[in-house]
Amino acid sequence: METLKRYYDALIEHPFTNGVLPHLLTVAGFLLAFFAIARLMSDRKQPGNTFAWLFAIAFVPYVGVPLYLMFGGRKLRKLVARKAPLCPVLPPASQGPSADTFVARVLTLNGACPPVGGNAVTFLTTGEDSFERLEHGIRSAQHSIHIMTFILSRDAVGKRFVKLLAQRAREGVKVRVLLDGLGCFLSSGRFCDPIREAGGEVVRFMPVMPLQTPQSANLRNHRKIAVFDHRVAALGGRNVALDYMGPTPLRRRWRDFGSIIEGPAVRVLDEIFLADWAFASGQSLAKLQKELPAALPAAAGFSEVQIVASGPDVAGDALYEGILSLVQQAERSVWIVTPYFIPDEVLFRSLLVQARAGIDVRIVIPAKSNHPITDLARRHFLRGLQAAGAKIMLYQPGMIHAKMLLVDEQTSLFGSANMDLRSLFLNFEVGAVTYSPAEAAAISEWMQGVFAQSKPMHEPHRKPRLFPTIGEEIARLLAPLL
Repeated sequence: METLKRYYDALIEHPFTNGVLPHLLTVAGFLLAFFAIARLMSDRKQPGNTFAWLFAIAFVPYVGVPLYLMFGGRKLRKLVARKAPLCPVLPPASQGPSADTFVARVLTLNGACPPVGGNAVTFLTTGEDSFERLEHGIRSAQHSIHIMTFILSRDAVGKRFVKLLAQRAREGVKVRVLLDGLGCFLSSGRFCDPIREAGGEVVRFMPVMPLQTPQSANLRNHRKIAVFDHRVAALGGRNVALDYMGPTPLRRRWRDFGSIIEGPAVRVLDEIFLADWAFASGQSLAKLQKELPAALPAAAGFSEVQIVASGPDVAGDALYEGILSLVQQAERSVWIVTPYFIPDEVLFRSLLVQARAGIDVRIVIPAKSNHPITDLARRHFLRGLQAAGAKIMLYQPGMIHAKMLLVDEQTSLFGSANMDLRSLFLNFEVGAVTYSPAEAAAISEWMQGVFAQSKPMHEPHRKPRLFPTIGEEIARLLAPLL
């Protein structure tokens, strides 16, 4: 021990350790920060996002620079080049009359497919309904099962579905399960081995370790899609976990929203799944697409549905532009339900203008979400909108996880994307826009049920204490990184 102590003392007192090494570390830190800032400025991010990264890089470079190199990427040219475009060419005859509306054109110009007619849409308003329909789809599939989810939990629900999928794979059904590398970090390995051993396939989307690309850790696949036999699809915000769904009611279960879609629009969801699968698995997309039937799924109803994919693999920001166009074109009402509310400046100002103009702007968020820092970050935006005349409503029974927008009680948008910067500009997301009166009426009724279980937000009329104020400002500053 004495020898080790003398060696350590000598090392500390060495001229290189005392003088040269700190200087080299300072220079290295400066250079890292310089190149990171140069790369950041070339990325053409939104101003708020850029400022947040600048703050982190400039003040804590040894933390901010590595974080930016891992998590700072958005639209990556190499990634886009490797992934197939997410807009299959559908016959013009499949397009509905809503394709000529302003919102539909905005979405289409930003990379979405045009609205498709002839669909039947059934909404899944409870976790029990969602569980039953997903299990039914798996049990009744005759040829193929495609499931994509952000979270597959190791709880009772996750175990039940893994067992059922393994059973169907043994029975000769083609089972493919695509799991996000971060959201399913603990469940995409041995937990899913029964599916693999039965002949099914389970693939991770952008594993976090090792990194597929220098910035893949930040690019998460948040899409939730299930497609059965290329003709029936499930789409919504629920993950495969007890908190989201189950065979029996659960008091602590999050409130969420989803749908079952039958008809030609299913082809678009199938194409999105196959493009993501080909990218994650390395399999040939052309070969995978040969599995698709030559004809589109048969008409099943009278609903027009526009499937909208958004993320680094789409040239534009389709979901964001679509939300903006819906909000700015609203004539009577804008109703939003979202678990997290951190808009960018343009969307925030658009909502402010509409609220001041007398439009019925209502925003429902959970009274307390599962991410306290996002609750801090949202306060600035909610206070501003409330002052402008918007109705800010806090959902009381628990966590609400639905992601929905209804404009003028006519046009709706629902899916996997939260109303925050991460979903709108970073994640791989998918949503559906409905233009039919039947869907608008059903969603309006569901939203009004949520309103009835929410209370208006009341800000205290007293000077806030120092710590909450500082915490809120820091959270708002870092909001683009959340």
